[in-house]
Amino acid sequence: MAARANDRYVMDYDEVILRRRSIRGYKPDPVPRRLIEEVLRLAMRAPSSFNSQPWNFYVITGAPLALIRNGNVERTLAGDPDGREFRKGNPFAGVHRERQVTVAKQLFGAMGIARDDEARRHDWLLRGFRQFDAPVCIIVTYDRDRDGADDTPFDCGAVTTALVNAAWSRGLGCVINSQGIIQSPVVREHAGIPDDQVIMKAVAMGWPDESFPANAVVPDRRSIADAATFLGFDD
Repeated sequence: MAARANDRYVMDYDEVILRRRSIRGYKPDPVPRRLIEEVLRLAMRAPSSFNSQPWNFYVITGAPLALIRNGNVERTLAGDPDGREFRKGNPFAGVHRERQVTVAKQLFGAMGIARDDEARRHDWLLRGFRQFDAPVCIIVTYDRDRDGADDTPFDCGAVTTALVNAAWSRGLGCVINSQGIIQSPVVREHAGIPDDQVIMKAVAMGWPDESFPANAVVPDRRSIADAATFLGFDD
């Protein structure tokens, strides 16, 4: 049940978790800094290994974000290699690839993009490089002296999940993405990210455009029976 906080209605936990979805189409309206600070304050309650809190956030809008978007697109189209700093791992395969293809089909279906429509498929790819044209981008980094520690990406994942959920509870939409940092040198330059930080992920943020078809897509989730194993229970 929603409650009132600071003259706004704030969703309860279950409502946030069950209704949140990735937003890929945004209204151009600006997002107040104070509201983003409120979201970050909530997100940073996330747990971390030994309370190490290895994360940092670079919150970008306006001219710096435009420079990052343009550089990301231009360098990629010019053939510059993938410059992401956080390890990507092996390409999806097996069931993970099946899930990736399934959600892509859902998104393209919602947008009316045919399989053989190369122009619109390419335009969709460029949207990712442009941070989905969201009014705000949050770059999540971690302290370089924690590079290589397994706990660090786990902790950053926790705080990023908390961030998108906190944003949703305040009426904001987000999508976590890597396309927006595919040219990390551009991001580092225009966001002023020092060398002691590793660029990990981007989070596009803004007010959801409910008329944007892809925003209605809700991918299926695995069942408890498929994902969880219970031991020692009587029932």
